[in-house]
Amino acid sequence: MDIATLVKLTSRAWSLNILALLHSGVPGRQAPLLAASGAGRTSFAASLEHLTQLKLLERNPGHGHPLRPEFRLNPKGVKAAEIASRIVAAVPDEKEFALLRKSWTVPILALTATPQRFSGIRSDLTTITDRALSASLVRLEEREWIKRDINTAARVPFPTYCAANTGIQINHAIDLRA
Repeated sequence: MDIATLVKLTSRAWSLNILALLHSGVPGRQAPLLAASGAGRTSFAASLEHLTQLKLLERNPGHGHPLRPEFRLNPKGVKAAEIASRIVAAVPDEKEFALLRKSWTVPILALTATPQRFSGIRSDLTTITDRALSASLVRLEEREWIKRDINTAARVPFPTYCAANTGIQINHAIDLRA
């Protein structure tokens, strides 16, 4: 999965969770998915619609009521659901899972397998603002998902960021090369 797709996928709070639930065998109807996810109706519906627009989900023709459709993964969605399942499995704690639902958490962790400078992360995530990146890095550092080091070998010292602990598990769950 490339970084642009990952950014689009994680821009809705419940997208990863919905894909992981479908991958684990939860029926593709709204009621079972909503109950299993614990999401609010509005944000859940927005995430479901978002996944449909990304062409990861499709309505199952001939199944479900028009107002209560059944959804299924398409071939592109199956691959994304496998990755989402591995990411969700890396964060079993519900309190920690709230951080995973933030827009930029997963893309930042995907880029920090090796130490990265702030500007390097920002250039790979072209749509992120400096403020959003800074706030995300602070949140990730507070939870110890990112380790911040100061490189003093250069003439001007600069910080580098690298995934650590749960962050490195999430990084390994994402395969940007595929």
